[in-house]
Amino acid sequence: MCEIIATVLENKSIAEEIFSLTFATEEPIAVRAGQFVMLGVDGFPLRRPIAVCKAEKERITVCYRLKGEGTRRLASRYSRGEKISVLLPLGNGFFVTEQEKRVAVVGGGVGIFPLVSAIREYAESKEIYAYMGFRNRAAICMQYEMQRGKELVIATDDGSAGYRGTSVQAFMENIDRVKPHVVLACGPTPMLRALKNAVSGRNIPTYVSLEERMGCGVGACLVCACNLTNGLHARVCKDGPVFEIGEVTL
Repeated sequence: MCEIIATVLENKSIAEEIFSLTFATEEPIAVRAGQFVMLGVDGFPLRRPIAVCKAEKERITVCYRLKGEGTRRLASRYSRGEKISVLLPLGNGFFVTEQEKRVAVVGGGVGIFPLVSAIREYAESKEIYAYMGFRNRAAICMQYEMQRGKELVIATDDGSAGYRGTSVQAFMENIDRVKPHVVLACGPTPMLRALKNAVSGRNIPTYVSLEERMGCGVGACLVCACNLTNGLHARVCKDGPVFEIGEVTL
C-alpha cells in the first residue's frame, strides 16, 4: 500500500449517473482483482473508497456512481491532466485456486466493477460465467469487458434489456447447468443476502465483496466494521472487502 499523486487521464460518464475515471501512476502498481483505492477529493476531509475496475501497469481505472457531494465533486473537478491523491492498493481481493476451473460471477449495481477486474484477471485461464444486474437499459455499462468470459447474462429489474429480474435469479436458473466450482459476488446487501440463501446447502465456495462506508481505508478507524457469524467483528477495508459468504452476517 502506498500514497501517490496520480495524473487523471480520463473522467467520463459511461452510463446513467456512472462515471469512469482513469489515472496514471509514475510506476506500474500491482493490483489484484477485488482490491480498491481511496481517492482524495478537494474540500472533503475523508477519501472516497472505490473498487478498481481495470489495472494496466501504470493505468488504473475506477468506476463510481454519483451519490453525494463528494462523488459529484470528483466528477466535475477532476478532468484530464489534473492531479489526484490516491491510496492504493487496499484490501485482500479475490483469489481463485488452480482447481477451481468454472467461475460464476454475480454482480449488481456498482458491484459489477470489482467483478470486471476478476473477469479480466481470470478469463484466459478459467471458464467465466457472468450474471450482471442493472436497474434498466440506461444503467448498463462495461458490457464489452464482461464478454471476455465464456458466457454473459445481463439482467435488468424492469426487463428493458436481457433477463427480467435480478442477477441472483438469473444465476440460480443456470446453476445446475454451469456447475460452478466457485462463485464471486459483489453488490447491495439485499442481493448478497439473497445469494447466500440461494446457495445454502450446495457446498459451493462463495466469496462476496462487501460495500461499506469507510473512513481511513487501512483498518484504523473501525467505521467499516461488519458482523461475523461467529459473533466477532471484522474491518471491511483491512480484513476484506472479500469474505467467504458464510463468515459474514448479511
